[in-house]
Amino acid sequence: MRKAFLPAAMGLAGIMIAMTSPALADVKAGVDAWTRGEYRKAVEEWRPAAIAGDADAQFNLGQAYKLGRGVPVDMAMAESWYRKAALQGQIEAEANYGLILFQNNKREEALPWLEKSVARGEPRTQLVLGTMLYNGDGVTRDWPRAYALVVRSAASGQPRASEVQAQMDQYIPIADRQHGLALARQYEAEAQRPQLPPEIAGQGSQVAMQGTDLPPSSYSQGGGAEPTVDAPRPVRRPPVVVAQAPTRTPPPVVTAAPPVRTAPIVAGGRWRVQFGAFRDEGNARGLWAKLKGQVGALSGLQPYFLNNGGSLTKLQAGPLASPADASRVCAAVKPTGTPCVPVAP
Repeated sequence: MRKAFLPAAMGLAGIMIAMTSPALADVKAGVDAWTRGEYRKAVEEWRPAAIAGDADAQFNLGQAYKLGRGVPVDMAMAESWYRKAALQGQIEAEANYGLILFQNNKREEALPWLEKSVARGEPRTQLVLGTMLYNGDGVTRDWPRAYALVVRSAASGQPRASEVQAQMDQYIPIADRQHGLALARQYEAEAQRPQLPPEIAGQGSQVAMQGTDLPPSSYSQGGGAEPTVDAPRPVRRPPVVVAQAPTRTPPPVVTAAPPVRTAPIVAGGRWRVQFGAFRDEGNARGLWAKLKGQVGALSGLQPYFLNNGGSLTKLQAGPLASPADASRVCAAVKPTGTPCVPVAP
């Protein structure tokens, strides 16, 4: 199977070309043009080969449409070309197809492609599937496996994975985290390498461009939702019951700092804080009403109930002038037991 890497929008690094067919020659000519910054010419070289069924050319067209190089940004076209290449077994296309389906809120369609890529140790898909498993977002919630995948992604240096792992550390019980670490070591041993980077360069025809890091810190293209750790919903996990409503069992012992007086918080700006995501918007609104009455630092802030057409509604509050102001708001919210995470502009 052909496999090759060229960093998107960057220079070639050790590219080896196996000239085995005219279609392959066209794809290589497109890669050369892309490297020179001649993006439109690259697309013109790839399109006939892609239409003829060349998987590398199809993947490269998907990259061009996702990045808006040589053609306008068109996430639907990018998804279509990734799919054609993925169905032929193009490894980078399988990963990017799963990721773009997730970005476009097509969770059930994304899952089998993410699983295939995760099985190869791809850090981007490990991060996305890990957050899905944590949140129960389109899959059965599995905290140990979620933690294991995010740990492996972070160990590979994937952007944002360490931040997501730190958020999970706040919510996942230590027993589940220990189980997750054992799974992470198992995945590492199965891979027979200390880290799990993307597929190794130097194999195959070397005429497909490597996927850019996805997900980034925010999705500016396509309106997809960033994979974030949502606050855990009430679930029964013996022997401890975590629930917002009163229960007949004694609540878990929680050591929390007493409420403190925070420095003045400056409203305005583009920063916000997020309290979680809810399948029922009414629950998000109910939590906001409860917090507004308990936390004085929220006075003067307005709520945001964000739903990008998916099944979850995110509850955020703002605007705030700086990350320090967002952190002070979260510090004021902490005694209530409600998770609070600063959200960058």
